[in-house]
Amino acid sequence: MEDFVEAFTRDNVSEVKVVLASIVTALALYQVFLMAVGYGKLKLPFLKPRPASFTHRATGDAIVLITLLVAFMCISYFGWDDSSHSDDESSSLHAIAGVLLLGVLGLKIIVIRWWHRMGRFLPVLGVAVLVLFLITWFGSAGNYLWGTS
Repeated sequence: MEDFVEAFTRDNVSEVKVVLASIVTALALYQVFLMAVGYGKLKLPFLKPRPASFTHRATGDAIVLITLLVAFMCISYFGWDDSSHSDDESSSLHAIAGVLLLGVLGLKIIVIRWWHRMGRFLPVLGVAVLVLFLITWFGSAGNYLWGTS
């Protein structure tokens, strides 16, 4: 799989991962804005709750696909022991947050699509997803961009 990831990224695995993770993190922040409008907490004359909620869902679908691609790249290329991190704590936190992110994101999708009775927990799940995106981004892309790895 490493060869496939290298070919796919033209030997720029870390750079592609950083760009994709940064895009996903920016979109996750945008998601908070969209749901603030969707839940009526933020009222804007140019964006109504229904289109904001629809955009949130469509953007979320794109985020999930990109996140799965980044996770595939991380696991298949870097493995569980990413030695590019400066310390084991940062690497462990990144790996744990990444696994939790996939789990919470999966649970959120299950609640949205099939387990509607648990819909009252969607705001909490959404915040958890955002926090986990930020932790994984700072633990990897943030380190890469600021040269602390």
